[in-house]
Amino acid sequence: MKKIKDIPKLKPRPADAHKGDFGKLCIIAGSIGMSGAAALAGRSALRAGAGLVRVAVPKSILPIVASIEPSFTTVPLPEDDAGRIAAGAVNVVLNLAAENDCVAFGPGVGISRAVRSVLRKLIVQDGLKLVIDADGLNNLGKISAWPELAKAKLILTPHPGEMKRLWGSVFREKMPGRQKQAILMAERTDSVVVLKGAGTVITDGQKLYVNKTGNPGMATAGAGDVLTGVITALVGQGLNELNAAILGAYVHGLAGDLAAEKLGQISLIATDIVDFLREAFQKYSKTL
Repeated sequence: MKKIKDIPKLKPRPADAHKGDFGKLCIIAGSIGMSGAAALAGRSALRAGAGLVRVAVPKSILPIVASIEPSFTTVPLPEDDAGRIAAGAVNVVLNLAAENDCVAFGPGVGISRAVRSVLRKLIVQDGLKLVIDADGLNNLGKISAWPELAKAKLILTPHPGEMKRLWGSVFREKMPGRQKQAILMAERTDSVVVLKGAGTVITDGQKLYVNKTGNPGMATAGAGDVLTGVITALVGQGLNELNAAILGAYVHGLAGDLAAEKLGQISLIATDIVDFLREAFQKYSKTL
């Protein structure tokens, strides 16, 4: 196992660049009561440098999500009676997957058979770059034999609770320590795993990085949605899945550290992390 120490670098932006050069992204997220998760992921993707961000949400929450941030566009999805993505959304979602450089799925989507049916269609898309987080992971673990089905290039971003649920869908043996968990999951599922927490572990099963940025103030609702947006944006800008996950975790944690320095850990909330991404990327850019 090769341990990575250096932070991946983004290429300088050419003078004649346009928004299409920095990634077209789609974030599939949200349900009634969880509009914030979709907006946080979309806003953070923009702050992480994405050229164009589309946020696809159940149609009833679209006005809320759109009102939070005017810089991303929104796509209405068919919904069920509970305000979650309906099975009828699958054609819209597949069209979005084909039109974008990277797709994120999961923040705030809830758990249902219909949501799983949409996710199942995504994971079988050969070569699709797909970040799965939050309820996306909880639904993934309920799809029978999902590692064998998956043809997409997956980045899985579980927190410890989500990892425990996902583990049971793949392995029968007891869970080992954090690093071994991540390595085995990455190997078994041919994915990049981002096991969140103090010392976030990132691996593709062959290389390993343990993140050193971040602080306890980031243990707050929505922080993971921000990380999803950041990683998705970096994939859209041309980094491979492993490097996007490493740089994403580093900059996300650095933004949290900068926010905590000025605001304190106790009062830190997810939108503060988004706001401090600007300073985090400025600080990171000085190392390029």
